[in-house]
Amino acid sequence: MTLDQTRDTVAGTVDEDDWADGTFRNPVIAGFHPDPSVCRVGDDYYLACSSFEYFPGVPILHSRDLVHWAQIGNVLDRPSQLVLPTTTASSGGVYAPTLRHHDGRFWLIVTNCADGGGNLLVTAEDPAGPWSDPVRLPDVPGIDPDLAWDDEGRCWCTYAGIEQVRLDPYTGRTLGRPRRLWSGPPGAQAPEAPHLYRIDGYWYLLIAEGGTERGHAVSVARATAPDGPYEPCPDNPVLTHRGTNRPIQNTGHADLVEAVDGTWWMVLLGVRPGGGTPGWHVLGRETFLAPVTWVDGWPVVGEVAPAMAAPAWPAQPLPTPPARDDFDADTLHPQWISVRSRPVESWSLTDRPGWLTLRARGASLDDRDVTFVGRRQQHPSCLVRTLVDPADGRGGLAVRLDEQHHHEIEVGDGEVRVVVRIGSVRATVATRPVPVGPVRLRLDVIAPAPGGWHPGKEPDVLRFAVEHPDGTVDVLAELDGRYLSTEVAGGFTGRVVGMYAATGSVRFDWFDYRPVDRDDSAEVSGG
Repeated sequence: MTLDQTRDTVAGTVDEDDWADGTFRNPVIAGFHPDPSVCRVGDDYYLACSSFEYFPGVPILHSRDLVHWAQIGNVLDRPSQLVLPTTTASSGGVYAPTLRHHDGRFWLIVTNCADGGGNLLVTAEDPAGPWSDPVRLPDVPGIDPDLAWDDEGRCWCTYAGIEQVRLDPYTGRTLGRPRRLWSGPPGAQAPEAPHLYRIDGYWYLLIAEGGTERGHAVSVARATAPDGPYEPCPDNPVLTHRGTNRPIQNTGHADLVEAVDGTWWMVLLGVRPGGGTPGWHVLGRETFLAPVTWVDGWPVVGEVAPAMAAPAWPAQPLPTPPARDDFDADTLHPQWISVRSRPVESWSLTDRPGWLTLRARGASLDDRDVTFVGRRQQHPSCLVRTLVDPADGRGGLAVRLDEQHHHEIEVGDGEVRVVVRIGSVRATVATRPVPVGPVRLRLDVIAPAPGGWHPGKEPDVLRFAVEHPDGTVDVLAELDGRYLSTEVAGGFTGRVVGMYAATGSVRFDWFDYRPVDRDDSAEVSGG
């Protein structure tokens, strides 16, 4: 599917914000969209993110104003490009892409940390795809690879450490030996995520350091040649929120882009902790936007806040997927992801036209080969519903962080039940009988209203229910959301909510995901 076809076929409403009063909302790409890399081609901006153990890999998004983004595809969307075997751990898989446009083509370099993976490079004429089969880079070690070209056409690959080697991007062959560049301020932890830019006669090396947790930061150095020697910025780090009580934390892993009007901007990852102490983030690391100015030849990063001063140009919202997917298309929208793989025999849109059929592999979300089709949770409060027919199996609606941290409401054998998995504990916490036939399952994710803080306050509540044909809602369980957070589970991902099959074949007529305003108590309560 081409970019133009994607624009024409992705119907829905645009993301409205407060641009008219001079502000926009951060994050600009909400939910589990970490490690952003951005490039501009003409009036269009394109951005790629990490995808870890999910398939298809590396979501790619398009924007015309750096604030409104729409997913147009996934870079690694077929097995010839990406293999994530069941031995791939959660938060393993695909790490930290760099997206660039050079010589009329899009180039993306990325690390596959799964068995037999390593660094790889793919190209495309259209960022919506198709992307090429990968060129393997066996002599490029480490993670977080970057690509940059000098005026002589030489390609430089820089990676976490921070080291650099010249590269033939067409063959994957390295040219010469790697050399260490600059690894951040003295004592910097985990120097990674390098990006190299040629700006006004200098080569700038932007890196992340401090780890991707609360100590995360962005630092920069410059040189007159791509291979150094590098002079550090006297004001490093140029961005960090460590040691602050700001609502956005873990700021780092950034990339720079020059806008159409000549202004500069930074995309970066961050998190929005909630609840009490230590603050739990449940949506994963998200993509934020900040302005950049240049002072004495160094980048100065503006504030990163939930409400930001809008850019000078007009807002240009793009079509986004409809809240409800009726599974009437001939393929799944690129927002849908699965755990490690999505074999053709595990799903179908044609077995029962207008329904998504899932065929069980693993017996539950505990299993690494579970049949699961989900989308990223992108809002602190949201309402998720689906109509499931379990006539030939058992399955339902799940919220997943990893194999040891997930909650689900499932139906089968005349019963609906809520199952929780927290670390080594797996338990059924509620059951109800249900009549034969399709069942409407419901999940309310309810973020707390402002106020009422205490040290043990949960970040949100997950309410699982059944909606009956007469409109009544039968709530089975309300669960503390902290147990599906990164601070509890560890790892690098965020929540993904979706459909799964545990036994046999399970069919889903539609799936509906809607953000909910925290003040909309009637909608949230399910009354």
